[in-house]
Amino acid sequence: MSVGDSSWKILEMESLNTRFSAWTPFSNKSLNRQLFQERVALISHWFDLWTHKQRQEFLFTILLRCTKSQLRFVQDWFSERTQVARVDFSTVLPRFISLHIFSFLNPKDLCAAAQVSWPWKFLTEQDCLWMPKCIKFGWFLPYTPTDNEYGAWKRHYIACVSNLDWLTPREAAALYGTLNEPKAEDEELQERQREKCLRKIIWEKIALHKKELFKVRPPWVTGTCCSRLLKSKYQPHLSQTVRDRVGLHEALEKQLVLASKEALPKQSNVSGSYPYPLLSKKKTWHGVSQNDDSSSYASQLHVIIISSRIPAYEMVVDSLKAGVISVVCEHGGMTLESLLYLIGKALQGRKAQSIGILSDGDSREINLLQGYKIGIKNLLRPEVRDFWEKLGSLVATKEEGGHVDLFVPLGASEAGIEVLSQLSQLTGTFFTAPTGIATGSYQHILSDWLGPQQAGPPPSIYFNEAKLQMWSNLTDFLEDALKSVRRELRPLFKELQKGISGRMIGQFMFDSMSMTSILNNQDIAQALADGLMELSKENSERNIIEDNSQDTESSLNKSDLDFEVLLKLERKLQRDSADKRTSAARELLQSERKYVQMLEIVRDVYVRPLRAALASNRAILSAANIQIIFSDILQILNLNRQFLDNLRDRLQEWSSAHCVGEIFIKFGGQLNTYTNFFNNYPVVLKTIEKCREMTPAFRAFLKRHDKSTVTKMLSLPELLLFPSRRFDEYVNLLYALRLHTAAEHVDRGDLTTAIGQIKKYKGYVDQMKENIRMKEQLSDIQRIIWGCPTLFEIKRYLIRVQDVVQLHCCDEEISFSLRLYEQIRDLSFFLFNDALLVSSRGISHTPFERTSKTTYQFIASVALHRLLIEDIPDSKYVKNAFILQGPKCEWICATEVEDDKFLWLSVLQNAIKSSMDK
Repeated sequence: MSVGDSSWKILEMESLNTRFSAWTPFSNKSLNRQLFQERVALISHWFDLWTHKQRQEFLFTILLRCTKSQLRFVQDWFSERTQVARVDFSTVLPRFISLHIFSFLNPKDLCAAAQVSWPWKFLTEQDCLWMPKCIKFGWFLPYTPTDNEYGAWKRHYIACVSNLDWLTPREAAALYGTLNEPKAEDEELQERQREKCLRKIIWEKIALHKKELFKVRPPWVTGTCCSRLLKSKYQPHLSQTVRDRVGLHEALEKQLVLASKEALPKQSNVSGSYPYPLLSKKKTWHGVSQNDDSSSYASQLHVIIISSRIPAYEMVVDSLKAGVISVVCEHGGMTLESLLYLIGKALQGRKAQSIGILSDGDSREINLLQGYKIGIKNLLRPEVRDFWEKLGSLVATKEEGGHVDLFVPLGASEAGIEVLSQLSQLTGTFFTAPTGIATGSYQHILSDWLGPQQAGPPPSIYFNEAKLQMWSNLTDFLEDALKSVRRELRPLFKELQKGISGRMIGQFMFDSMSMTSILNNQDIAQALADGLMELSKENSERNIIEDNSQDTESSLNKSDLDFEVLLKLERKLQRDSADKRTSAARELLQSERKYVQMLEIVRDVYVRPLRAALASNRAILSAANIQIIFSDILQILNLNRQFLDNLRDRLQEWSSAHCVGEIFIKFGGQLNTYTNFFNNYPVVLKTIEKCREMTPAFRAFLKRHDKSTVTKMLSLPELLLFPSRRFDEYVNLLYALRLHTAAEHVDRGDLTTAIGQIKKYKGYVDQMKENIRMKEQLSDIQRIIWGCPTLFEIKRYLIRVQDVVQLHCCDEEISFSLRLYEQIRDLSFFLFNDALLVSSRGISHTPFERTSKTTYQFIASVALHRLLIEDIPDSKYVKNAFILQGPKCEWICATEVEDDKFLWLSVLQNAIKSSMDK
């Protein structure tokens, strides 16, 4: 044997070395694999020959020897290849989807589903399923369930249903008949005669009621008296008589409500015993001396109407000049008739040289009161036309220099100018309004005004211009500060008139903020602000360079160059601003640049540092939270940046013949980006608050950057407000552009189309704001009234809250003029657009403190179309009283002062009329 053969045999023997067995090699993989497959085949053959029981024992032994990872492998194999036949969807789907599925079941099916399993029982007894079913029938819980309590509404539903009188179909058919059962001719004739007789009885009662009231009315009374004059032991109450005989039929009850409204006294006689002293009583008003010569006094009498919807209106009240009469009107809870009454009472029969109206609005309409947006469409409505005609009669004639000043930019659009023209033709009085557009502020009232101003611009007639300019610049900040001031000072000022309390709060704000010092040192303050801005800009750029790459640096430099080009372009357009259309285009470019800058603050100050920290493994926020908070606002930034670039390119070689309407049309077709932002806006704010609470690093990050000079003293939530406000500015600017665009201009049609697009989307945004505001308002009311049922319904909103005292007549048998009343308790009426909520009012005092807290207890709620109103004439023993009567109970009430009674009854009548017209 050669040496080579012997060495090969040695290597072969080494490759066949075995472990734990004489025939299992461990160093030869191919032989090991072959032996393994042979053994698997052998075991499989044995497995096929075994019985079922033997196979089970073998599998049991094998599974006991498996590790966790091997058992998990078996489980995954089964889940992939074997379909699950039956799965409880409530254990797989999210809870809100399961609840949505159960919401389609009726109460009987829900009770049956609750018996299936414990998970189904828990889901089907949730209050969100049973509460709508209870509210549908008017069944409200008498208490508020605790957080850990569930099933309360289900138990309440079952309790209410168990108390109903049920009739089987056979019993109901025997008692009421069936729908298909034909009636005999004599039965139909009898039914018609019965209905005719009932109608005749009702009209006879109403006619007799009015006739008797006319007979007993004193000769000096101009209105109608209360039907309680007829109430004696021989004459039952009218509404009770009719309800007893007719049975609360809906149509008949509507006639009663209308009749009760007609029987109420008008403005000339609210108290019931004497007309209002518009001319008879002589007294001073806001320090203006009385003079019988109205024409001579009109030359120095100026009246300003200030709406409470104006932000920080208290500061405006305090900005008035001495001698100017102010009338502060609540935006909600007033009617045009009540506003006229307040103006007439302030004038006391005299004529004013000028009347100013400072209220919310835009370049097309005046948002004077809630429900009264006065524009070209509703200007000729009877109540609106009557208001302006009577208001014009309170102003000196055009020959005497009288005028009405509307502090709304109606002069900046064609529709607004048409409104002013129609008002002047309707009243014979000169109406004027500002022509300028100041986006993002109220500085339009300081711009040019329509028509000649013999006594100077209207703002100088009514206001201290320095204070007014400060208010117009800081409107939003002052409103935020005044919210807390109102909460603290309003309880102390609630007995004062609104104008006086507003002036006191405004003076307090001016004094506390040292406005006089600020106004005297405006130049120094501006220089300091500019210096701080430059320093903060350098620091922010240095931080951005440290945190970000060179690409980011180059993009910032490019952005700065773009803004320098934009500023040069704005200065060029300002030199050519003699053309009104050029001036509007310059305002559009300037406002868009400022808007994009505010959006870029969000990107540069918040997004980039957070992403840089995330990339460097020092995450402040997770990638998911950054995406939720900032993704939509960054998409808006990209969209508006592109829009700004298109405007810049178009305005580079600007002339009056150029067009911008097509740019707006292109922009309007991409507004789904804004839709995503507004839909996710509540989620964004909640995510910010949650991250602030749960993440200390993010709280510190916000504390470093919020309300700094880099963010222009704004916080992150305040910066996110800008997209919702921008659409008001777009609409006003587009109207201004179209106003100064000739009818034959090529751009006029595109501007009209763009106005339609932006205005439609603005309506969508406004509706979202209004829904959120009304929902918060209703939740606040429901929280302060103990035992209050659920108030939230679609399109329900609060109109007015009125505090009254409830009275009780000691003896109704004696003569009306001798009846005595005693006060039972204090009430508060919460008037909504579809119902009246009645609650008792109490006052709780804190030991060792002067302040008190008002508490409310729910009593009842009445639908407005079922509410009757009756007036009680003043007598020796009662003043300012009236009666509100519902289907089951009535309240004899009285207000503290005469004005409150008239304003309350006026608003209540208007709400009832609107509710019945729906």
